[in-house]
Amino acid sequence: MTLPFDVDAVRADFPILETEIDGRPLVYLDSGATSQKPRAVLDAERAFLETANSAVHRGAHTLAAEATELFEDSRVSVAEFVGAEPEQLVWTSGATAGLNLVAGSLGYAGRLREGDEIVVTEAEHHANLIPWQELAARTGARLRHIPVLDDGMLDLHAAADLIGARTKVVAFPHVSNVLGIVNPVAKLVTLARGVGALTVLDACQSAPHLRLDLPASGVDLAVFSGHKIYGPYGIGALWGRDEVLDSLPPFTTGGSMITTVTLDKAEYLPAPQRFEAGTQPVSQAVALAAAVRWLGEHDLHAAHAHEARLETRLREGLRSIDGIRLLGDTDAAERVALQAFEVEGVHAHDVGQFLDSRGVAVRVGHHCAQPLHRRFGMTASVRASAAIHTTEDEIDTLLDAVSGVRGFFGVGA
Repeated sequence: MTLPFDVDAVRADFPILETEIDGRPLVYLDSGATSQKPRAVLDAERAFLETANSAVHRGAHTLAAEATELFEDSRVSVAEFVGAEPEQLVWTSGATAGLNLVAGSLGYAGRLREGDEIVVTEAEHHANLIPWQELAARTGARLRHIPVLDDGMLDLHAAADLIGARTKVVAFPHVSNVLGIVNPVAKLVTLARGVGALTVLDACQSAPHLRLDLPASGVDLAVFSGHKIYGPYGIGALWGRDEVLDSLPPFTTGGSMITTVTLDKAEYLPAPQRFEAGTQPVSQAVALAAAVRWLGEHDLHAAHAHEARLETRLREGLRSIDGIRLLGDTDAAERVALQAFEVEGVHAHDVGQFLDSRGVAVRVGHHCAQPLHRRFGMTASVRASAAIHTTEDEIDTLLDAVSGVRGFFGVGA
């Protein structure tokens, strides 16, 4: 049953939102770092641990069978959330692990050689940059970067020049975790397909805010993290097209992913189990499935419209405050409700502490995106990121607090 979207009813599902900071209601605007968890998620993980806890895929007893069924049912639910089939979904410990799995497997498979090229963007989270740096260093491949324009958009003219006959991989974020801009997936996929390159999508910041249909997107592989979509820590997923997953060797080996082992060699299960060595995050998978089912109970079209209003209110409000510089300040792009900014004359960490004294939780620093901050001539920024439970009043509380920062620190008086 789909419920009408009611932000107050949604908020009632999140126990942590009842928290007070120094007597002020918590205004949680750090969902881009990690989401808060609804009761359905907390209850699902607790119920599994209390009533069905067991290792999966091995064991003839009742608990093992029940745990295995819950684990695989969870795979079905999370796969459906991104428009995929369950056999296309590999459990990982998070998006970082998924990206390292892809880069490592490509290296093991000998898919890159000296002179080949890997193309990423200047807007990457370090998790979608460093694995490719390592792969390039170990194979002799060259790492190239699609520039970011002054307005935060990717330079597609440069991308068309960079992606060529030598390109083997094109990796990019669906949504920048600093700029909040939705990147043109279809255009980048078209460029990559034109030269036969593999496409890898970082969907961490899009999964909480946009309807995903990964097979229809055209990308070959994609990753996302559970803790950013109202699920628990310690679990994420790698999605891949059947033929792509089937072509890759395992990156991590051990128990649970084999069919036969001798003292000299091993034979492996097909995907996804081939990539799931060792003890699996069973309770986390159950809780992540509860998160996507919880999301599915709400009118997501209305929820997305609500978040779009928050994004507009946030960006336009920040624009109206003297001494604020927005990163990626453009009306030309589709966006999610996430915005990084700089307060003239005040370090980001000082801004963050000032906001915290007003009950407002934001992220400060480089947000695991040092090259992008360097591109804009700064070392750190303040990032506010909303969620399905964020209200317009909370955005206004942030804006009111930000408007007082420079005066508090005696800047610009």
